[in-house]
Amino acid sequence: MSVLVNKDSKVIVQGFTGTEGTFHAGQMIEYGTNVVGGVTPGKGGSEHLGKPVFNTVAESVEKAGANVSIIFVPPAFAADAIMEAAEAGIKVIVCITEGIPVEDMVKVKAYIADRDTRLIGPNCPGIITSDEAKIGIMPGFVFKKGRVGIVSKSGTLTYEAADQVVKAGFGVSTAIGIGGDPIIGTTTKEALELFINDDETDAVVMIGEIGGNLEAEAARWYKASGSKKPVVGFIAGQTAPKGRTMGHAGAIVGGDEDTAQAKMAIMRENGINVVDSPAEIGATVAKVLG
Repeated sequence: MSVLVNKDSKVIVQGFTGTEGTFHAGQMIEYGTNVVGGVTPGKGGSEHLGKPVFNTVAESVEKAGANVSIIFVPPAFAADAIMEAAEAGIKVIVCITEGIPVEDMVKVKAYIADRDTRLIGPNCPGIITSDEAKIGIMPGFVFKKGRVGIVSKSGTLTYEAADQVVKAGFGVSTAIGIGGDPIIGTTTKEALELFINDDETDAVVMIGEIGGNLEAEAARWYKASGSKKPVVGFIAGQTAPKGRTMGHAGAIVGGDEDTAQAKMAIMRENGINVVDSPAEIGATVAKVLG
């Protein structure tokens, strides 16, 4: 029951010995994630949290077989860290870092375009496959194994949706926090597509927000796919004033399709079960699966 990561994923932490990397790597190991080491240039050969430290990502791939990376590197160096992981052949790269310059992400997007790698984020909570692997900063105890996938731009709403799905008597297969920056590695549509094509996911919760056209693109793809797998949708930012960035860097209403109301209308037109409040997510999942 997993999309992208599972109990067999071999995870490394870039920025392993820093404050954030240390804290969250500890939580990931505690959750049962298969963390095989970390990367901090200049500290290779030492040990941290009982795991080996490597100087480069390439070394971690060669010596520990790493295939998933999570990045806790300051904004100025994060783009380089992503490209280093892609260059080394890492299959799934999760970038938690917030505040990476847009110009840097333009270069990253071009760099990874023709490589066999998937970037989640940046400025995201990560990915979790319930009871198997937590590659991120989400509170693991909220997630219980099940067959509902979650794709979300918002970290906190990811946890809220998971909590409601579990309390409604269902569990979560995988949750993907895609991040709220203007340029991200994996779009709403791409994440939705993974779940629609996953035999072990029966329904999907899709959480978006104002700004950009990712949700409209995902909704139109969903209708065109002809899938009968139910999708429950919510858009945050229904009272946001036009032209003002709200929370995430990408959450700004520019065109007519960027508002919450417009996105919700497009999602409804394309067969998505849209809720007006996040408090209705759990009950709506129960209804569509009932």
